[in-house]
Amino acid sequence: MYVKTFASAVHGVDATTITVEVHIGGAVSAGKPGYSLVGLPDSAVREGFQRIEAALKNSDMRLPRLKIVINLAPADLPKQGAAYDLPIAMGVLAGFGKVKPEMIEQYVFMGELSLDGQLRPIKGALPIAIQARKEKFRGLILPKENAKEAAIVSDLDVYGVSHIKEVVDFMNGVASLDSVKVNTREIFAETYDNYQVDFSDVKGQENIKRALELAAAGGHNVILIGPPGAGKTMLARRLPTILPPLNLHEALETTKIHSVAGILPSDSALVSTRPFRSPHHTISDVALVGGGSNPQPGEISLAHHGVLFLDELPEFKRTVLEVLRQPMEERKVTISRARISVDYPASFMMVASMNPCPCGYYNHPEKECVCAPGIVGRYLSKISGPLLDRIDLHVEVTPVSYEQLSSTERASETSKDITKRVITAREIQEKRFEERKDIFCNAQMPSNMVREVCALDSEGRSLLKKAMEKLQLSARAYDRILKVARTAADLDGSENITHAHLAEAIQYRSLDREGWAG
Repeated sequence: MYVKTFASAVHGVDATTITVEVHIGGAVSAGKPGYSLVGLPDSAVREGFQRIEAALKNSDMRLPRLKIVINLAPADLPKQGAAYDLPIAMGVLAGFGKVKPEMIEQYVFMGELSLDGQLRPIKGALPIAIQARKEKFRGLILPKENAKEAAIVSDLDVYGVSHIKEVVDFMNGVASLDSVKVNTREIFAETYDNYQVDFSDVKGQENIKRALELAAAGGHNVILIGPPGAGKTMLARRLPTILPPLNLHEALETTKIHSVAGILPSDSALVSTRPFRSPHHTISDVALVGGGSNPQPGEISLAHHGVLFLDELPEFKRTVLEVLRQPMEERKVTISRARISVDYPASFMMVASMNPCPCGYYNHPEKECVCAPGIVGRYLSKISGPLLDRIDLHVEVTPVSYEQLSSTERASETSKDITKRVITAREIQEKRFEERKDIFCNAQMPSNMVREVCALDSEGRSLLKKAMEKLQLSARAYDRILKVARTAADLDGSENITHAHLAEAIQYRSLDREGWAG
């Protein structure tokens, strides 16, 4: 007998429907296995039949001893993971007449089986649900832990189950299942701006807050340079709270990536706040950009539409930092393997922090640096010029005084206050770049557009020339200064870049100054 069920394979952030074909017939030869599984399955898929056989036996559904051939089509597409247990089990049961074949062809099944028939959660439920709706399946049946996540897809019946017996009874009409309903817009409205930290928690550091406001308004990458305990990490963690809130499309796109990576909490249906990822400096290049034999998203993709924070930047391996260069420009990363190539989005803001020297006290107002001559320069040279070229703001962070720390007064401005100004500036940029679909903020402007959008008057050109000569700024600082000055003008609602905007932008190029490191 021939029957088929449907499953799904996730590659990148998209899913492909898999047809599970089951043929049953003929006696099993002595000493040979009773089944054959073809269609490029990996070890986890091949081992699935042992799990299926035990799960069915422990659920009082014994199978006759007949030969079973299972094909996972398309046969040239690799199949990975244990989530194919449930669709294969349903196909086998339908082949033996224990489930109605006409029913199972209307649904997509996904789920890993334990030996007692319980279902374990899977990765990628959201893209699987999106593909099931696209191909007009009646419904999706998957583990209960993934049901809420998949149910944010409208016009698709999603059923969360905890045991294979529930699925069999539902297919045979013996019992009913309640589809999971989620009001996506209501959940999004309740949680889209729900952060646990706020800029009002920060004592002092008004100049650093202003720099981060500029970074948020123009989408600029930023590096914070200062001694230990100056508040670099505390400030960086609050940057997502002043970025424009995610819209529903961005939230769904971010949720897909977290779903594929398997890090979406079981009680959560939607990633509604901007991600903040802070990998340790011992991270490998594959873990940062993504990869593996079965390509998975890396930290830069998990930070999509959010912030990637690299603490103690010079401590990262140079090879790790260099792989960031292309994704930072293209806003995506392509992972190629022998059999497959996948794209993951990677549109993130990079915030880095570093000590000015190994001991941490170079240029400190009170403590003396104990590093030997030349050590500071070698320490900073661990960060390559091409990477620094992609960082618009170099911000020196100084320690907070005792008076500021001990003050009981709460900062006057909250994150919501700052966000209002950031959103206004982004709206100006959105209008400016409405004809360019690949540019969303000032930081993404190419050099030819910088000359047009960031035009200076004679006074501004004179100031920039003097700054370049007196501070011995490098050539790469020129475009960066103009972009940041344009953002400062947008925050002020000014059509033209003024002397004050340009002066503010110039001060944020510390690492470009010749002799800064001695």
